[in-house]
Amino acid sequence: MHERMDPAVAAALLRPKSIALVGISDDASKTAARPLRFLRAAGYAGKIYNVNPTRAEVQGEQAYPSLAALPEAPDHAFILTNSDLAVEAVAECGRLGIRVATILAGGFSESGPEGCAREQRLRQIAEETGVRVLGPSSLGVVNLRERLVLTANAAFAEPDLPLGGIFCASHSGSMLGALASRGRAKGIGFSGLVSVGSETNLCIGEICESTLDDPNITGYMLFLESLNHADVLRRFAIGAARRGKPVVAYKLGRSDVAAELAVSHTGALAGEDAVAETFFRDCGIARVETLEGFLEALPLLSRLPVEGLRKQAGRRPTVGVVTTTGGGAAMAVDQLGVRDVSVVPPTAETRARLAERGIEVNHGGIVDLTLAGTRYDVMKATLEVMLTAPEFDMVVATVGSSARYNPELAVKPVVDSFGFGDKPLACFVVPEASSALELLTAAGVPCFRTPEACGDVIAAAFARRVPSEPTSVQAAPRGERMLNEADAYAMVAPLGVTHAPYTVLDVNQPVPELPFDYPVVVKVLHSEIAHKTDVGGVVLPVRDARQLAEAMRHIADNVATHLPELSVDKVLVQAMGKGLGEVLVGYRRDPDVGPLVMLAAGGILTEIYCDRAMRLAPVSLEQAREMVGEVKALKALAGYRGREEGDLEAIAQAVSAFSRLALQEDCTVLDAEINPLLVKAKGEGVVAVDALIRIA
Repeated sequence: MHERMDPAVAAALLRPKSIALVGISDDASKTAARPLRFLRAAGYAGKIYNVNPTRAEVQGEQAYPSLAALPEAPDHAFILTNSDLAVEAVAECGRLGIRVATILAGGFSESGPEGCAREQRLRQIAEETGVRVLGPSSLGVVNLRERLVLTANAAFAEPDLPLGGIFCASHSGSMLGALASRGRAKGIGFSGLVSVGSETNLCIGEICESTLDDPNITGYMLFLESLNHADVLRRFAIGAARRGKPVVAYKLGRSDVAAELAVSHTGALAGEDAVAETFFRDCGIARVETLEGFLEALPLLSRLPVEGLRKQAGRRPTVGVVTTTGGGAAMAVDQLGVRDVSVVPPTAETRARLAERGIEVNHGGIVDLTLAGTRYDVMKATLEVMLTAPEFDMVVATVGSSARYNPELAVKPVVDSFGFGDKPLACFVVPEASSALELLTAAGVPCFRTPEACGDVIAAAFARRVPSEPTSVQAAPRGERMLNEADAYAMVAPLGVTHAPYTVLDVNQPVPELPFDYPVVVKVLHSEIAHKTDVGGVVLPVRDARQLAEAMRHIADNVATHLPELSVDKVLVQAMGKGLGEVLVGYRRDPDVGPLVMLAAGGILTEIYCDRAMRLAPVSLEQAREMVGEVKALKALAGYRGREEGDLEAIAQAVSAFSRLALQEDCTVLDAEINPLLVKAKGEGVVAVDALIRIA
């Protein structure tokens, strides 16, 4: 894990007193000419040193032939050369004691073996000299409070970008310009923006963490292409949550690119995007799926801090909707519903309180004021009642045409009700109504221009979970091996996971008396055979000693046919049992985010329905109970329609226990699975009847 950034490095990165522009061009049409022009236009007050070995003057200013020729070692060097020269420049930065070097050029690990070698050389230089590298493929750093526009992004030619409290970090440099320009159109201001490129040395989590105690920064926007350095990102997110500074993320890669594991169902169910989703939620980061939502999320997240979500954990959030336009509200309701957010009607008590204020509403799912809602006093009174009603976690006001022509009628009461009661209030403006949106934005009211963004942000806000401190996880050693089923039981039993009784028999010896009753299941026992049924390695039910002897010979013959290179001399004989249902409990060590635990509906349809819950491991018993509540199939074991109840509490205990594989000290568990875990009647527990474990 990265150490926390040295404050002197943070200052050189974001508040440098002096800058060297290495390879600055005199040709105004070139990308490498922009940083000097942008810095001067922004009014940057520090020293700027132009470095160009072929010119004594650049853009009318003095130029130096090299970094070594400068009168001092600057705080920050922005390297605008090609990739080969960039590596040489970073090495020179290291020799001269320049703290930070930003590399504009690509042509590193993304460009084949030669590029990989360049990137490895960069890492080596950084490690040996202590210079911190931003990039490669970084379009630079912008700190509007310092008038630092150290970037080659053409969008920053625009003067007087609005100043605000948002710090934005992005893998994509071009996105920073898009966000700044779109933000300007929406009245959204930024404090700083950083393009991290490929994170060869400095990473997003480390940079953002260095700004946490800046009182001018009120929230964070992260545009991500990967989850490299997820451990540092998690550490930053925990720090942000503690300080009440919300974080919203837009991550590419929602398409179904499964990170399947060859030995288990867990890999198929814990695909790349499912892992990312789990990571963000467990870190308290709101992950949105729309660009509009990305830009509009932070005001609502500020009103709904992560810590305040504890009381909502384990249940669907509830939203009350008040509207002056039924059609507009229906769009918002649809978008919330498809994201598993419940729009609930006012209770009889709330309707009675509204009636006392002279407001009669029907029994539908929303409070539709129609034309009456365009009166200030009606909308204001309705909001005051709804914002203090216990059935709502938040309230959304949906405003129709009056927002465009008479914002003082239906929008002004929303502004004046903001902060009333203890619930967040948001507004979806249906028409194109810039003056209404400006009014709401200026007052800090969360407001949305589209129903998709409205649903997206509200769902993402409530999906966050209070982050917990990560456990210390060592890097996995090279090499791996499977444990056989008996060894897997031996590992999980001390954690508190109960398994069905079993014994191990030699296929070449007579059948002994078993320590449990027939019928039994007989399974091949070999560390190189994960999927026993694929090789004819399972026989059931076996009802007596004669059948057991036949089953052992049958299994040995089947394996010899399918896998002639393997010699099988052991079988595992296990007592057969029944349950009310079955589940899958999986564990995997993701290469980016670390250990994960998963609970899924069991049976042959597990992968088809993808009915599962996932968390960063290990999990507490309370977190495991939440997971049980998220698996839809388990509602059938909760006494559904008079059926016998299954032991849901025992499932939660097993999940929490299994998740502690993340803490194994004698080995590193790469992935593991109990499939199935039989669920017995309430009070009778759960029983593992098959287990897989792969260790490093």
